[in-house]
Amino acid sequence: MKQKFLGIFVTFLLSATFASAQKNVTPALDRDPLMEADAKHNLDVAEQAFTPLKKAYKQVLSRFEETYAAYPDFSKIDEFLYIAGMSSYYLSENKGKQKVDPKNERERDKYSPEKLRADAIQYLNELVEKHPDSNRVADAKKTLAELKAGK
Repeated sequence: MKQKFLGIFVTFLLSATFASAQKNVTPALDRDPLMEADAKHNLDVAEQAFTPLKKAYKQVLSRFEETYAAYPDFSKIDEFLYIAGMSSYYLSENKGKQKVDPKNERERDKYSPEKLRADAIQYLNELVEKHPDSNRVADAKKTLAELKAGK
C-alpha cells in the first residue's frame, strides 16, 4: 500500500514539475510558409532596388508597403523596415534615380519631403523599438539622430 501511494505521489510530483516547466515556454510565432515565401521575394526585389547601382527607392517603398500591409509578422521585417526607412530618408533628400513627378499630384503628396521624413522616422523607430537585436539597429539609430537633428 505504501509503495502504491509512493508511486502515485512520485508520478504526481513529476507531472506537476513538467507542467510548471511548460508554463514558462514562450510559444513560437506560427508563420505561414506561403506568406513567408512571398514576403521573402518582395524583400529580395526591394534589396536589389536599394543597391547603390539602382537606387530605386520608390520601388523599395512600394514593395515594403505591399508586404507590410499583407504580412507584418514577416520573419525578416527588421530588414524591410531598415531599407524602407533609409529609402524614405534618401528620397526626402532628393536622392535616387527615380524622381518624383511634380505634375502628378498623387505622387507629389505621397513623396513630399515632410511625409518621407516622417515615414523614415516611423520605420526606423519601429525597427529600434520592436527589433532591438537586429543587426540594423545601430545604423537606424545613427540615421534617426540625423533626421531629428535636421528638424
